[in-house]
Amino acid sequence: MSNSVQLIRNDQLSDVAEYAYAAAVTAPPRTVFTAGACPLDRDGATVAVGDYAGQARQVMANLVTALAGAGAGLADVAKTTVYVASSRQADLVTAWEVIRDAFAEHDHDPPSTLLGVAVLGYDDQLVEVESVAVVG
Repeated sequence: MSNSVQLIRNDQLSDVAEYAYAAAVTAPPRTVFTAGACPLDRDGATVAVGDYAGQARQVMANLVTALAGAGAGLADVAKTTVYVASSRQADLVTAWEVIRDAFAEHDHDPPSTLLGVAVLGYDDQLVEVESVAVVG
């Protein structure tokens, strides 16, 4: 876990969520706001068309790259917002499991909001993740 981000749990809230309910910045921070990471390859083509898990994997790889460019990593993330182009809860869960597992590799589960939306910005895009990270 980042030394600058303290994940906060509360035993008065359900433990069913697979993330902390809040995060606090604990050091003089440098805050990094990422654009939504999309399932695009280096050439700008959407990968894994029709595959929520495959797109979520590419999204997380792109998020890691964007954070690294700002001197941050997944363990520095204080909050995410996950957008999934579907009205089916199962599709949201499929994408979420990939995203959750990427953070679990760093023993980090920052607060997150998971939303089903009508459409995302690129052709055939199903998943997008934006984040706020803190580097102390």
